[in-house]
Amino acid sequence: MKNECVLITGGTGSFGKTMLQDLLQRGCGEIRVFSRDEEKQDALRNSLRSGNVRFYIGDIRDRESVDRAMAGADRVFHAAALEQVPSCEFFPLEAVRTNILGSHNVIQSAMAAGVRSVVCLSTDKAVMPINAMGISKAMMEKIAAARARAIGPDAATTVSLVRYGNVMYSRGSVIPLFINQIKASLPITVTEPAMTRFLMPLRDSVALVHHAFTHARQGDLFIRKAAAATIADLVQAIADLFGVPDHPVERIGWRHGEKLYETLATAQELGQSEDMGDYYRIRMDGRDLNYQAYFTEGEDETARHEDYHSHNTERLDVDRVKALLLTLPEIQAELDAWTAER
Repeated sequence: MKNECVLITGGTGSFGKTMLQDLLQRGCGEIRVFSRDEEKQDALRNSLRSGNVRFYIGDIRDRESVDRAMAGADRVFHAAALEQVPSCEFFPLEAVRTNILGSHNVIQSAMAAGVRSVVCLSTDKAVMPINAMGISKAMMEKIAAARARAIGPDAATTVSLVRYGNVMYSRGSVIPLFINQIKASLPITVTEPAMTRFLMPLRDSVALVHHAFTHARQGDLFIRKAAAATIADLVQAIADLFGVPDHPVERIGWRHGEKLYETLATAQELGQSEDMGDYYRIRMDGRDLNYQAYFTEGEDETARHEDYHSHNTERLDVDRVKALLLTLPEIQAELDAWTAER
């Protein structure tokens, strides 16, 4: 990537900043950070002081600002989104404007600028969605697939997607919330202890994007296989690491739009997938709208699979969750600070 320009939308978020650091380590020629928060951009600029990074203020809802940042880019990592489930429940039209219409702007702009590859981030909440955030992300996936189908495999721009589960220690996630509650001597608030969630370190989310950049064909959607844990075991693992195994836990009940478990791929999707070891490639359905009047044959591949979700994937117990947490630099920093304070 030494001679390439990579644009990151939502570049001041958890995913965007981790991707930025990875690209810097790889010696990427130019990295563009596109976001609407000038304060976060200024903080990031002052912390990096790198000549390879360019900052663009704008909003993916505004096509003109996207076009300015897009001109001359070789690859696009589209991470900008509204991702908080409760806020999207109360303001669903904002989720539509950002996650659906904004993503359409990014894809259209990339195609117009002749970008070689655009990878859009989706989420397990887009699979069989029950909340506004998941529905808006599901529609983003459909828009990306529709554009990929329309331009065909020989187009200059390859449009692909990655779908991830819960990313550990990302901004707004439960792990930093639980740690802050421990440090403040407050009860850890849990909605439903039996809920299961996929656990993916930020480094794996970056590897997933690079896998898509390297292997994507038109309209592909990639999933990284991941282990899961119950919320109860995650809470216990964090409490054990911070030396407070009996820290009080308060069950507050389900929040708006929550699921008991999350699904990364449906049986139908797995029926048209390729197992790539650590990843699944879900191929785009390339059929057009001109169906025959009557079908004489169907497909039976779906019946050979079951949905891939956080209840039936590899389940981590408390000790294995602790081991995974200790691989995160953020957790190590939190533990060092906690030890120093005590």
